[in-house]
Amino acid sequence: MARLYTLPLTATADHLRAPFRVGSGASFTALVEQYQAMVFSIAFRFFRCRETAEELSQDVFLELYRSQPVFDSPAHVAFWLRKTASHRCIDLGRRRKLRPRLGLQQVPEPTVCAPETDPLLQRAITGMLDDLAETPRLVMILRYQEDLDPAEIAAILDMPVATVKSHLQRSVAALRSKLRGER
Repeated sequence: MARLYTLPLTATADHLRAPFRVGSGASFTALVEQYQAMVFSIAFRFFRCRETAEELSQDVFLELYRSQPVFDSPAHVAFWLRKTASHRCIDLGRRRKLRPRLGLQQVPEPTVCAPETDPLLQRAITGMLDDLAETPRLVMILRYQEDLDPAEIAAILDMPVATVKSHLQRSVAALRSKLRGER
């Protein structure tokens, strides 16, 4: 993944532990380098489009820089970034009704080694996930790709934990029935 920002890194881990305003160049650079993969990953898994994920990631970090919130801990930073990225994915998905499309540059090169997973099954599951509405799809991504528990997902998406659990149950049930060939 290309770096989102090219500011020089001069921050130490102490800068991330102490409360700070994001406007400091060193602190902001350290934040970007530490969390850009997480933000990009959420956006890429949601849209399956590298350009859209890069653009959304840059927008999230630009919002972070412009709003300059004060963070108490690295966990607070990660929470804010996940929440902002998640809401941006839902908003952009609804606005554009964008369905994932793969370009030639995004198709992996053929390898000699056999893949660890069944590519046909993976493609089928990915296609089924893409058929879910924006919110349930994002709940599934946050749960199974970001490995967040339902309480964390509920906090990020501003919804009750029971709603998150019901999105998960319905989505998993829908995926199972589609895998079995049921409609």
